[in-house]
Amino acid sequence: MRGRVTLLAAAIGSAVILAFLVPLALLLRTLAEDRAVAAATSQSQILLAVAQTEQGTAAIERQVSTLVGVKPAAIVSLYMPGGVIVGPRVDDPGVEQARRQNRSWTRRGEPTVVYTVSVAGNPAPLVARAEISEAQLHQGVGRALAIVGLLGLALLVVAVVAAHLTARRITAPLHALAVAADQMRDGPLDSAVPEEGPKEVVAVAAALNRLAERVRQLVASERDAVADLSHRLRTPVTALRLDTEFVDDPDVAERLRAHVTQLERTVDAIVHDARRPSRSGQMTAASSDVGKVVGERVSFWSALAEDQGRPLRLALPDRPLRARLSTNDLADVVDVLIDNVFAHTEEGTPVEIWVVPRADGAVVLTVEDAGPGLPSIDIIERGKSNAGSTGLGLDIVRRAAVASGGSLELGRSRLGGALVRLVLGRADD
Repeated sequence: MRGRVTLLAAAIGSAVILAFLVPLALLLRTLAEDRAVAAATSQSQILLAVAQTEQGTAAIERQVSTLVGVKPAAIVSLYMPGGVIVGPRVDDPGVEQARRQNRSWTRRGEPTVVYTVSVAGNPAPLVARAEISEAQLHQGVGRALAIVGLLGLALLVVAVVAAHLTARRITAPLHALAVAADQMRDGPLDSAVPEEGPKEVVAVAAALNRLAERVRQLVASERDAVADLSHRLRTPVTALRLDTEFVDDPDVAERLRAHVTQLERTVDAIVHDARRPSRSGQMTAASSDVGKVVGERVSFWSALAEDQGRPLRLALPDRPLRARLSTNDLADVVDVLIDNVFAHTEEGTPVEIWVVPRADGAVVLTVEDAGPGLPSIDIIERGKSNAGSTGLGLDIVRRAAVASGGSLELGRSRLGGALVRLVLGRADD
């Protein structure tokens, strides 16, 4: 925008300056011509006055040569009665015309000639012929035009600089507005947009500040509601833990206590997330060892897999692979993926989970099974675009992958069932 405003000012300034310079150049040319003609006429009149006061041709020639040699404005010839010519001899019918009409006149052309007649009424008037060359006629015009051109160029530069400063004054608040909007998108919502600049920009900044305040209120209200709901869940969870104490079978009791512990951990994570000022910012800043977290969660689910007769194979890297995702968030993702397999496949269906690094530093977590496979990918994508749930918990997984700088890929596994490949962004060093 700044460049366009500057270019527009340069175009308008150039048009205005040219509109003044062209007539001014023509006026300077005309004034130079009039000045040269006036100088030649004045010189001719002086020669005529000398010729009328001196006696004898030699004396007149001496006076004429002295006057002409001082500062010649033109080539002057003096035509006297009896055909006597003092100065350069030029056969010019204009001399006879001036003598016959007994008047002075000027012939424009190349060269320009000025005919000056002595006192009117004299029966044998003297005629002075002054020839002005093209260089003498327009002497000083080139220099004057150069000065005027430089002045016009200086005015154009001033106009462009003024337009640039004005455009910067207009665009600087817009740039600050865009920066503040990006900060609100990427981080906390408490950064206010400076309300300065033109009144239109001030109006937009004020509207954005009001919008940010409204969003802060809505986010705070939603966070309070989630926190309140999470706290309400603590009561039935606590009751479930107490009920596990009355189970006679030690294995079943231990399994129930493990599930209740996992449920409590999930509720605590919800409360923790609800109290965080910006979930996306903290998720990006956190990191976790993918192999370690996946190993812990698979170990937790292995007991249920053993009860169902479900082969559960796990392949982990021999070195730590850190992803840009917190440990709790990654554990939730792994639980969702494994629970999805257990909930939508028959007992005894094999499951394979493996973690591998990628060349660009990302970490790939893949979960495969030999079940019936995923529903139509089109249905899942429609659920995503409509901000609805796919029914498979993949919304949580997708959000976590995107927050880490990765992606979620779905397809058919080599076992014949569903394949869920989660690409996690590399954690910053």
